[in-house]
Amino acid sequence: MDYLYYPYPSQRMTTFANKGMVATSQPLAAQAGLDILKKGGNAVDAAIATAACLTVVEPTSNGIGGDAFALVWIKGELYGLNGSGPAPIHISIEAIKERGYEQIPSHGLIPVTVPGAPSAWAELSKRFGKLPLTEVLKPAIEYAQNGYPISPILGKNWAAAFQRFQKCFIDEEFQGWFDTFAPKGRAPKIGEIWRSEGHAKTLQSIAQSNAESFYRGELAEKITSFFQKYHGFLSEEDLASYRAEWVTPISIHYRGYEIWEIPPNGQGLVALMALNIMKGFEVSPDRENVENFHRQIEAMKLAFTDGKAYITDPKEMTYSIDGLLSEEYASQRRNLIGKEAMNPKPGKPPKGGTVYLAAADHEGNMVSYIQSNYMGFGSGIVVPGTGISLQNRGHDFSLNPNDENALKPGKKTYHTVIPGFLTKGTEAVGPFGVMGAYMQPQGHMQVVMNLVDYHLNPQAALDAPRWQWIGGRKILVESHFPNHIAQALARRGHEIQIAFDNGVFGRGQIIIRDPETGVLAGGTEARTDGAIAAY
Repeated sequence: MDYLYYPYPSQRMTTFANKGMVATSQPLAAQAGLDILKKGGNAVDAAIATAACLTVVEPTSNGIGGDAFALVWIKGELYGLNGSGPAPIHISIEAIKERGYEQIPSHGLIPVTVPGAPSAWAELSKRFGKLPLTEVLKPAIEYAQNGYPISPILGKNWAAAFQRFQKCFIDEEFQGWFDTFAPKGRAPKIGEIWRSEGHAKTLQSIAQSNAESFYRGELAEKITSFFQKYHGFLSEEDLASYRAEWVTPISIHYRGYEIWEIPPNGQGLVALMALNIMKGFEVSPDRENVENFHRQIEAMKLAFTDGKAYITDPKEMTYSIDGLLSEEYASQRRNLIGKEAMNPKPGKPPKGGTVYLAAADHEGNMVSYIQSNYMGFGSGIVVPGTGISLQNRGHDFSLNPNDENALKPGKKTYHTVIPGFLTKGTEAVGPFGVMGAYMQPQGHMQVVMNLVDYHLNPQAALDAPRWQWIGGRKILVESHFPNHIAQALARRGHEIQIAFDNGVFGRGQIIIRDPETGVLAGGTEARTDGAIAAY
């Protein structure tokens, strides 16, 4: 790729290296991955080490009890791993409504589905890793045992979560969160050392058993005993029957490149549908062009409306992925885009809290990996003495039995976390991702267009000001979004709001590999404590 530098307000520059690179939202985690590369590990080992470390050094966004997805380029092939878990087998719409709920709550035991992250680590290690899991998880274990100083954005998010949870986490089952994450009766301060002995012991157990203890051993017993005590739905049988699933990645061809995503239940399909609509338009090479922005927003609105209506566990989907990504359907949706902002409705296709990291090694192996608890700390449930902070993915299920994503026992829900990957011909271009709930496919689309349509280098592609569709005609834009474009979009009927908290626009990482020289070019996120470790 021939990249241009685009001068947005960031002091970062693209990082170059040729032996190995890890890009993520926490410097200590990036360095942990790099250390594993230097010990003889490959990109997969580095990704696992970084992911495990992130559960310690960025618990505001993910945890051992979270979910994970990965796209892995190994020896010229791309593989997909779905590390999201299903709803408990004893849960049901009726059971939730009997407890007095009209929708699934966002916190507590009810929204917890089977955690997939530990199984994802084990599956990646077993299939592609070079080093044992006991070696790969060492950095995370050491940070949990010995502690580390809290970084600025981490500290800010931790304090905000504590203030919220202090008011709403009043039931006994939430005490484990306060014991683990507020042991002094408050959130740890920026620069203060935080440690978690329980977290370290749990990671040690996972490492020694290749995650068996989490699903079919001592940790599984602690988790299920806790749920039994407080009348949760997650059971020993749910954990014992789970294993992360290898899946076939999905893609579209976009202006000479293949854009790859994980198939549903993830929302990567939304990003692909939006890009499929956009590729039928001629895009001005000038990024600050109102027509370009208007069409991007409208394409994303159409794709997201379809995604929310149709994406769920793939075994339960009414419309096929092929139908949703067909040229016929893209053309049908594209023809709806006019000069004015619209309120989209789902079409009729042909039938048929998150961390992201990218890792690459000198052999050409590359990993796009994402891991999340959802809504920051997730459910607010921490199994006492273990450091296991559990996600709340079940919150996205519907309690309307007629909805595509209706709750069913053993069903996987619509999932927001998605890794991305680019290839060209038979060569890997590299991993990319933008975390942040429903911002993720919107971030993927904007980053891909920045790279492919506007030829921005990886750092500039991330630094460029973002927009986010939040429903109807409402569009959030960053404070440094071009004012003349914002005003022009408003004249077209878009309801523009400036968001001064740039954390709502996602946090991304990119690594691009030159196929001729093997040189790696990396960009990291200025909207968080992002860092690239390379050599």
